[in-house]
Amino acid sequence: MDSTQRKKYWRENLKYLAILLSIWFLVSYGFGILLVDELNTIRLGGFKLGFWFAQQGSIYVFVLLIFIYVRLMNKLDKKYNVSE
Repeated sequence: MDSTQRKKYWRENLKYLAILLSIWFLVSYGFGILLVDELNTIRLGGFKLGFWFAQQGSIYVFVLLIFIYVRLMNKLDKKYNVSE
């Protein structure tokens, strides 16, 4: 892989990271802290939604984002022929 291909690979990788970390920030900080009062008007399984995001939701979303990142990176590795 030449230098240009490496730069493209890392640019795409950083784009994926920025998007996924933004989603995680929105869910954990935005839904769990900033929008908690508005979300608490909705109930999920008997719990207020804002409380659920603060306690459990951000963890579930984080784990889901890990699996999404793995899948995206596997596709990216195949695209640039650096798969294992």
